[in-house]
Amino acid sequence: MVARHKSAYSHRARLGLITPPTNTVNEAEWSRMMPQGVTFHTHRMPLHGDTTSEAGKAGLMQDLEAVFGMLKPARVDAVAYACTAGSMINPVNSLPEHLTESMGVTAVTTSAAIIHALKTLGATRLSVATPYHDKLNQHETAFLEENGFTVDNLIGLGIGASGPADYVRIAETPLEHVADHVRAAFMPGSDAILITCTDFPTLPLIAQLEAEFGVPVVTSNQATFWAMLRAVGIDDRLQGFGRLLSDF
Repeated sequence: MVARHKSAYSHRARLGLITPPTNTVNEAEWSRMMPQGVTFHTHRMPLHGDTTSEAGKAGLMQDLEAVFGMLKPARVDAVAYACTAGSMINPVNSLPEHLTESMGVTAVTTSAAIIHALKTLGATRLSVATPYHDKLNQHETAFLEENGFTVDNLIGLGIGASGPADYVRIAETPLEHVADHVRAAFMPGSDAILITCTDFPTLPLIAQLEAEFGVPVVTSNQATFWAMLRAVGIDDRLQGFGRLLSDF
């Protein structure tokens, strides 16, 4: 295998990661999945609640380009914008393609990674569990349907209904509560389970839930990580993190 970097730690690849300011789960889960010879390097960016108006999109792009500019000197091979709701823009590939072209570094977004992962798995009918409140859940349902999926059921925990100050509670959700939430969301007939939000702790549950329900489980952090590895040409099959990373 050709080494990309002379670094002792990131000779295979060096990944950039952009997270929302309150996020503490994404880095914890990525660090548990990282193959030897690959490192990741993070930066935080303000949340953007408006990704539909022209002004909202312009503000998002301005912040993304500024953060890309901070990560590029580290010679990262790809950068992920790891905010699920904040990257749900259609056409789904428009944001990563624009960033890749404008910044000269391969860009991945969580929403595009999720769509790619679900299509790679052959999923068409989804049961979805989120930590979000109704407005974000409605946005996510519409986003998934516009990308060709049938949402059999989508339920959230209601976090964020009182404003962004609530978001720190997402990372504090106990794993057993996340598992129970997924069980409540699952509808027989769905061919995949989707658990969204990069600050929602899910990694230790993926294999357990796949065994329990007999369908693949896709999560925001797992899908983004998978898409980043594949984007830099690393196709390692990793065990224990779901069918997506072990089979594709």
